[in-house]
Amino acid sequence: MDKEKSIQLLNQAIAEELTAIHQYMYFHFILDDLGYDLLASLFKKTAIDEMIHTERFAERILFLGGEIDMKPAKEIKHIREPESMLKLAVESEREAVDMYNSFAVECINNKDLGTKQVFESIIADEENHYDSFSMELENLERFGSEYLSQQAMERSKKRGGGERGQ
Repeated sequence: MDKEKSIQLLNQAIAEELTAIHQYMYFHFILDDLGYDLLASLFKKTAIDEMIHTERFAERILFLGGEIDMKPAKEIKHIREPESMLKLAVESEREAVDMYNSFAVECINNKDLGTKQVFESIIADEENHYDSFSMELENLERFGSEYLSQQAMERSKKRGGGERGQ
């Protein structure tokens, strides 16, 4: 087994996960500010899932005796339109599934079944994220701005006209 190759793949995965964490939290902040609680919560929950993935990759790197590189792969995109946010999330999750599948294959070729199993277990989470974001995008496309308006109205009902953020 070439531990350095596995560590390289794991650090690349961490970089992608860090990008997703930052991007999804940015979307969460914007959507929360707009009153779109359902979408804001979805992005926040997914960012937390991505943090857990980062932790699992880091633990494997340490097990292999490597150094963890905590640099995001890309800068976040400052998108403020919910539909564009969802489109980016769908594409990002599809790319993550493809990337982790190819990394798992590389691990087989590298005779590192432990790292392969880490990638395979995370693929299922990424597929669930893809499915959740796709469903929300379909809802937005099907119901239009009324879908978002309903979320904002639900927040207003819950808060009874109170201050934001409580």
